[in-house]
Amino acid sequence: MTSPLAAVGATPFAGTPATGVVSSTPPTAGTDGSTTSSMSASLDPQAFLQLLVAQLKYQDPSSPVDTSTFMQQTATLSQVQTMNTMSDSLTSLIQMSQMQAGTEMIGKSITYTDSAGTAHTGVVSGVSTGAGKVTVQVGNVPVAIGSITTITNPTPAA
Repeated sequence: MTSPLAAVGATPFAGTPATGVVSSTPPTAGTDGSTTSSMSASLDPQAFLQLLVAQLKYQDPSSPVDTSTFMQQTATLSQVQTMNTMSDSLTSLIQMSQMQAGTEMIGKSITYTDSAGTAHTGVVSGVSTGAGKVTVQVGNVPVAIGSITTITNPTPAA
């Protein structure tokens, strides 16, 4: 009898998870302190359904799989998709919050630490976002929100 995984082109226990299978690898920390997860990239509902159909097609007729198992698997897929959607929404919310915080800093004096650990001070002239990161502009230098250590009102010119 052919394996259900072989029917969809997956090799069971080959050392790497089959395409569309949720990996249990924990999130990893990025250089900016954010976490990334391979779960959203490896979850493929179409592959899950192909595996489910293959499992039904190649099951032993004298001992069919309990339908509650299929319902559990489908419910789990739905939960993971909902968590991925919530994670994406939370990421967008955090970025919007950082953008708002950055706009509130325009015209204020900040002290920040650069990648070498040196402290610098300057006045924020703008805010930008790119590659999922919000930065404030101090002169010609883009400064990550996370590297800001102090925010003050600038001293008025005499």
